[in-house]
Amino acid sequence: MIKRAYNFNAGPSAMPLEVLQEAQAEFLNYANTGMSIIEMSHRSPEYDTLHKETKDLLRELMEIPEDYEILFIQGGGSTQFLMTAANFFNKERAAYINTGVWSKKAMAEAKRYGEAYEAASSADRNHCYIPQEFTFKPETAYVHITSNNTIYGTEYPDFPKFDVPVICDMSSDILSRKVNVADFDLIYAGAQKNLGPAGVVIVIAKKAFLATANEDLPTMLKYSTFTENDSLYNTPPVFCIYMVNKTLHWIKRQGGVEVVAKNNAEKAQVIYDVIDNSNGFFIGHADKEYRSKMNITFNLADKDLEKDFVAKAKAAGFIGVGGHRLVGGCRASTYNAVPMEACQALAEFMKAYQAEHSK
Repeated sequence: MIKRAYNFNAGPSAMPLEVLQEAQAEFLNYANTGMSIIEMSHRSPEYDTLHKETKDLLRELMEIPEDYEILFIQGGGSTQFLMTAANFFNKERAAYINTGVWSKKAMAEAKRYGEAYEAASSADRNHCYIPQEFTFKPETAYVHITSNNTIYGTEYPDFPKFDVPVICDMSSDILSRKVNVADFDLIYAGAQKNLGPAGVVIVIAKKAFLATANEDLPTMLKYSTFTENDSLYNTPPVFCIYMVNKTLHWIKRQGGVEVVAKNNAEKAQVIYDVIDNSNGFFIGHADKEYRSKMNITFNLADKDLEKDFVAKAKAAGFIGVGGHRLVGGCRASTYNAVPMEACQALAEFMKAYQAEHSK
């Protein structure tokens, strides 16, 4: 049997082993068609069944209200930075909560369409917390937030309520915990953290909000292109949607989102406990009340040891524990599919490394 790495990559990231095995088993012959899913027409009845079932699973697991559309769009979260602004920047300005790199990238795209301003920012303390006070200007079209910050390791413990439409980038924590979809006007999420391989974005949007979208846009930048054609205007990323379908079934078999959320909290705590009990050898980046359960970011007190720690971890089978290239340090991404066994093994490795270098 192949030895699996302890995969802590921030994205693309770990997928459930049984999902990979299912895909492997039917890769050459999907649904007794004599074809692989990657060879199949997106207009075929077999794919149509898969497409509809994937939407139904999302609606069930996330308790998505009926007045919300579910779309599958190519281009990753980065295209959504542009697409959300292009469609909904229909007043003088739009608000962004700056909690790190990804929200700043989203705001940069919005500046093409008008005044995109910070309603709040955590930049004053290197994004180690989530702002709780917000300042809005008149004629604000929407507010954009990033629910979980992969680079800095922070997440919203609870979501604030706003008097303007709310757009949320949920790429790195969708289906990792229960959220009230009705609190958001549009949610988008790249699949490659918790739902499948890179290549498809899940968009969940209130129909009434979609009705306010700008229409004087290129065809593939209009949400109406996707709503009016059930995300089938052009060839969708069929294999990615297929893998999302498999992963949603896996989440359902675990007991649903609430069980997954409980497991995620327990997994993250195993590693946070090592950081907190290390007498300062390991230093967590995020304030405790805003710690992400998906991305655990930390430094070693002795900066000279960080490269050695990452190298030794990799040699021991722990993949992806280096911090993002923009900030350095260390990071362990504990997405839904990362097993408790991997988190416990990393915790033991961290304790052993500390013991070796504290003599």
